[in-house]
Amino acid sequence: MGKHHDDNRRPKVIAASAGLLAVAIAAATFTASQAASDVSTTPERATETLREKATTSGTAWAVDPGTNEVVVTADSTVTGARWDSLKSTVDKMGKGVRLERAEGTFRLFAEGGDAIFAGGSRCSLGFNVVTNDNRPAILTAGHCTAAGRQFSLAAGGRAAATVARSTFPGNGDFALLTYNDRNADAPSQVDTGNGNRVQIRRAAEAQVGRQVQRMGSTTGLRSGRVTALNATVNYPEGRVTGLIQTTVCAEGGDSGGPLFAGSDAIGLTSGGSGDCRRGGVTFFQPVTKALAAVGARIP
Repeated sequence: MGKHHDDNRRPKVIAASAGLLAVAIAAATFTASQAASDVSTTPERATETLREKATTSGTAWAVDPGTNEVVVTADSTVTGARWDSLKSTVDKMGKGVRLERAEGTFRLFAEGGDAIFAGGSRCSLGFNVVTNDNRPAILTAGHCTAAGRQFSLAAGGRAAATVARSTFPGNGDFALLTYNDRNADAPSQVDTGNGNRVQIRRAAEAQVGRQVQRMGSTTGLRSGRVTALNATVNYPEGRVTGLIQTTVCAEGGDSGGPLFAGSDAIGLTSGGSGDCRRGGVTFFQPVTKALAAVGARIP
């Protein structure tokens, strides 16, 4: 999405952003029913309890709409007393909550995607947008802006965009960068490689079960489906709430890239698990919430 630069490496899009947060969900599942409890906990109550007692690095949770259960995931760093405490918390909540073990870890990939640079770090952009005062701008992942306030389109190049708003961690993972040139050519498109482009016409809410596509500078165009909404992920850098959970794979460098369905802008790559050889789980920042927070729209 946005300006695209062909450096003969991979299909790219100034529509991806910085650090991919990695996790891998494994097969081992520990359910509340194993605790021999007949008590059923509502998703709302379970989420409240988890925020109070399980906000520890390496954990995440979201509601499985198929079963209305809260699925709690613990990565490989959650061991010993931390694992025991988490499992005890889940077991005490009884039915309606299940615990899954992940092989990987929640983390940021520092180099991000392609196309923009700040403070020695490389990031990619999500969607070109227009602010409420009609300035061309870029929507990308918030954790990308930890590298600096000025972004260039080439390593060591002249600054092309400036951070205007940024959120991470907390209630999302998004940032608004305004182009320094008010007349910058910033088309509302996603470059999907091989000379193909998708016109983005609107922002839309994610829907569980919807088939979606993601573009990234490392692994190109990938597809999957939305599996859960309003996911919470606990990274070493802090907790991030309100994310979209999907089956789309992603790898380092894909972070911040656009999640879309047809001409609908859906999300920005925030983090995930696994890779595109074995598959994985990826979390996305909802575009609609990011646009509302920063005061911008899809042109």
